[in-house]
Amino acid sequence: MSSISGERTGAAPPTGGYPAIRMLIGGEWIDAPGAPVIDPATGASIGTVPCATSAHLESAAAAAARGFAIWRRVAPAERARIMLRAVQLVRERVDAIARDITLEQGKPLAQSRAEVLRGCDLIEWDATEARRLYGRVIPAEPGMRHTVLREPVGVVAAFTPWNFPMSSPARKIGGALAAGCAIILKASEETPAGAMHLAQAFCDAGLPAGALNLVFGDPAAISGFLIPHPVVSLVTFTGSTAVGKQLAGLAGTHMKPVIMELGGHAPVIVCDDADAQVAAAAGVKAKLNNGGQVCVAPTRFIVHKAVYDDFVQAYMHIGRAVRQGSGLDPDSDIGPVANSRRLQGLQRLTEDALRRGARLLCGGAPTPGPGFHFPFTVLADVPTDALAMREEPFGPLSLITRVDGLDDAIALANSLPYGLAGYAFTGSARNARVLSDELEVGNLAINHFVSAVSETPFGGVKDSGYGREGGTEGLECYTHAKSISHLTV
Repeated sequence: MSSISGERTGAAPPTGGYPAIRMLIGGEWIDAPGAPVIDPATGASIGTVPCATSAHLESAAAAAARGFAIWRRVAPAERARIMLRAVQLVRERVDAIARDITLEQGKPLAQSRAEVLRGCDLIEWDATEARRLYGRVIPAEPGMRHTVLREPVGVVAAFTPWNFPMSSPARKIGGALAAGCAIILKASEETPAGAMHLAQAFCDAGLPAGALNLVFGDPAAISGFLIPHPVVSLVTFTGSTAVGKQLAGLAGTHMKPVIMELGGHAPVIVCDDADAQVAAAAGVKAKLNNGGQVCVAPTRFIVHKAVYDDFVQAYMHIGRAVRQGSGLDPDSDIGPVANSRRLQGLQRLTEDALRRGARLLCGGAPTPGPGFHFPFTVLADVPTDALAMREEPFGPLSLITRVDGLDDAIALANSLPYGLAGYAFTGSARNARVLSDELEVGNLAINHFVSAVSETPFGGVKDSGYGREGGTEGLECYTHAKSISHLTV
């Protein structure tokens, strides 16, 4: 690692202030010049994130190759022991880590804390389930033995977004390490602390050097370096559809498999037999998560005409009571959006919908003052040609539209090229069956808003990506199947 400039030191421990952000390469913590980290609640700089050079990335690739050679030969039970120890350490540090996430991302402190614990659950499940990544023996004629082994795919290049600084890295680190892979994680330069704390926990738990490497910096430069690199065997990305298509194309040029968890525009179908009050209350609560900056956030509320007015009134009443402020304020229901880009995008979509005839029920414009604050905004009678009905708002914007029947609702839900998560409210077994059969999504939740848990696969269809994270299906994406035919002599 002599070609890398920059001080090598330990990662900053969780403290009362925002930590010094460093990269992890080959078991060593690396300082380097970089860019400011911005608190979205105030717009002020709270730290600096280092930017990886090509020398850093080359060193990370070499370290990951060495780490993979060691880690792949560690027994699954021992892998699980180390991973579970890391989880224990994160749980012990949850309050300090959550505060750092709120400082850099803006979400309410309780949500940051829940995110950290959810990341722990994801890693914990992967660690224990990997002990059951079974192969199989296939019946054959006498003297012949056909077997199939699941082997780790190799070094993984992983890219995670800014909206979940802890749980998104946890998904990729958990799946890769549990399967026996090594990983180079490029976490978000806008929200770097969550991934750094997670990497620190794995170091403290005894993970071999190089099995996990963490870098930050220019996304295009890092992906352009790592994806074609001969050491990298798999690419996993969570982010926008546009960027995902570019990365998948680059990976395809080099015959690298990919896991793509891309954008969504989740529909919520409220059937004529649903309890409008219950559906509205659950919808607002779900929309508050991360201030709507979630790829599975409920956004297009497609409501049957029989319950439309009741739903609109209930949603508006609850939405008007939402409290906005700093994520460190325990009275805040939502914090700021992540950056000025989100403010501008939400304002553009809201103004367009109003020009086309939508009705504003609450919110609608950025909140004056420092930081990037956009209020909880609800639009009713939203026409289907509004930009917000076609572009993912990625913020606290809810769109309510009336339909005449279930077939119309499903057709509208399926009309977009996205298919990540969908939701529906009904008391009818027939409606539930039709929705399950006809909605074009990777994850469907009926009568609630939890699109996936640790035990279930998560991912999309159409432009929302392919491959899965979570569940046995997610673990298998980090392996390849080796078929062995043995003629005994």
